[in-house]
Amino acid sequence: MLVEVSLGLGQGSYGAVEGGYSASMNGGPLTLIFALVNLLPSLVVGIRRLHDTDRSGWWLFIILIPLVGIILLIVWLATKGTPGANRFGDEKAL
Repeated sequence: MLVEVSLGLGQGSYGAVEGGYSASMNGGPLTLIFALVNLLPSLVVGIRRLHDTDRSGWWLFIILIPLVGIILLIVWLATKGTPGANRFGDEKAL
């Protein structure tokens, strides 16, 4: 976003607010491209990690449940994977 703002592609606002100073930036086209390029690899890594814990990749949609979903997903992603083979294959498949 800093590159976009410096090139005039993004919108940034800076100014003094009560009790301090504030800066905010809205992404432009480079931010959108970056987000889209990283979307698929992020989904693949999340699905792979859920498979390591013997859960289906469809469990990523649990994030749509406010608060509870994100907490549960973080716990699952941080859990140690199942040792050996599970229904999604051997742990040393890659």
